[in-house]
Amino acid sequence: MKESDKTVLKEIEQGICVVTLNRPSRLNSMNGALVDQLRITFEEIETEKDVRVVILTAAGDRSFCVGADLKERKTMSDAEVSERIKSYKDAFGAITSLGKPVICAINGFAFGGGLEIALACDFRMASDTAVMGLTETHLGIIPAAGGTQRLARLVGPTVAKELIFGAVKMTAQEAKERGIISRVSKAEDLLSDAKVWAKRLAMAAPIALAQAKKAIDEGIELPLDAAIDLEALCYYTLIPTKDRIEGLHAFAEKRAPQWSGD
Repeated sequence: MKESDKTVLKEIEQGICVVTLNRPSRLNSMNGALVDQLRITFEEIETEKDVRVVILTAAGDRSFCVGADLKERKTMSDAEVSERIKSYKDAFGAITSLGKPVICAINGFAFGGGLEIALACDFRMASDTAVMGLTETHLGIIPAAGGTQRLARLVGPTVAKELIFGAVKMTAQEAKERGIISRVSKAEDLLSDAKVWAKRLAMAAPIALAQAKKAIDEGIELPLDAAIDLEALCYYTLIPTKDRIEGLHAFAEKRAPQWSGD
């Protein structure tokens, strides 16, 4: 398959993997091929030791992802639609469960499933031209790829209901004010700003990042005492690692640590 025919592209440089949704002629809408390739790509990244941080973005300058490819959806049976929803869950779950930080760089429209992809990431930043929203109720459906749950956990149920019930479309600045995204960049600077952020994250020990992510993501759903126990278990995982010893030596020797991921 030619690079231009791939629905998802992957490029790794200096520990940072840039994953790019690649259907710009269809505003990077999700057809079956894109959803399946997105899952496969993140499953591959999980095993790639040289990848420390992931940036997820999209081709073109108009759209990150406008959700499902509705032209394709019109041709699908009810059973096929149900199966597609499961494939969304699997693909977005592969993003959320990745043991490495994922930064979503939203470079344009992010509607419906497009915003749900972003919500599956650890961090979201957007261009100053981006517009986003979970707009499914105006199509007679609801967010069904984790959107109702991830958004409510991020901003609280009342704000999530306001945005989902009203199919509200937000500018990047409005999304930042609501706590949905962390940073707004000029469109031409978005990817370079994401890489600066990614390089900062990549300075940390990879196993420590994975355990910190696990402690936060799983602990937030637990009672405090149980969450603190989980945090301790995540720390215990780090005690026998070579990277923990390297961190101690690097500090004593006043040098940058050389992480091995072991």
